[in-house]
Amino acid sequence: MLRNQIDKIRLLFCKDRESYLCFYRILGFYPRNIHLYEQALLHKSTSIRSEKGRPLNNERLEFLGDAILDAIVGDIVYKHFEGKREGFLTNTRSKIVQRETLNKLAVQIGLDKLIKYSTRSSSHNSYMYGNAFEAFIGAIYLDQGYERCKRFLEERIIRPYIDLDKLSKKEVNFKSKLIEWSQKNKVEVSFELIEQFFDKESNPVFQTEVRIEGLPAGTGTGYSKKESQQNAAQMALKKIKTPDFMASINEAKMLHSQKEEITEAVCEQTEETVIPEKLMQEEPAEEHKLSETTFDEN
Repeated sequence: MLRNQIDKIRLLFCKDRESYLCFYRILGFYPRNIHLYEQALLHKSTSIRSEKGRPLNNERLEFLGDAILDAIVGDIVYKHFEGKREGFLTNTRSKIVQRETLNKLAVQIGLDKLIKYSTRSSSHNSYMYGNAFEAFIGAIYLDQGYERCKRFLEERIIRPYIDLDKLSKKEVNFKSKLIEWSQKNKVEVSFELIEQFFDKESNPVFQTEVRIEGLPAGTGTGYSKKESQQNAAQMALKKIKTPDFMASINEAKMLHSQKEEITEAVCEQTEETVIPEKLMQEEPAEEHKLSETTFDEN
């Protein structure tokens, strides 16, 4: 409280007073380093650069925010649901940190109106708002630390916008989402059971790996095959966000396409070769039969 009062006094002498007030309305406290929050809202499509000429965007803060968000939401979920199993806790956390939820939260707290992006970039980018939200969490963590970041999520996000008990009962089918994505992008997805073992209480545990165009995209464990597939699919949905992995998928897809074309060409060539040989074998027999018929008639 005292810190906020001090920051409020400093604000009177600040040139960027409007920006500070704008962030205060979202955060509930005044930023120390406002540049972190401003960078968190810079989409990579912008051409803004630092004094040293380096591109400025929110990708690094997004990476950090993603990890911090997972840790804090895991902390909140763990304490809220006492005695619940790991699978339940993992699924509940994933429902909060999934892209769809983060996009919605970004809009609800007003981040969508503050994001800067190139007009050439699609305003319907399904990742833009959620990515900015993660980057914003990263900015809070660097500016204020873990505890203040956790308090922000508990008081300004979870309490007003998320009913944990209701959300935990909501079914989210990550496998269906991944399959839908694969059909839309015309890539091959497969689920393989790679291991089955027993936990300390002798309960069977399944481990599934999901592959996209033959590339390992994620593994998941669960107390049923379905649960392990859902967890593997969730990891894969997160991984396909990364440009490097998508480049690998496109490369693998192109190689598979080339192999199929070569195989088809070989098959066609084989058919063209086999058919004339058969004709050559059959033609003499026809000629011989014809000559015999002519001889008989004479």
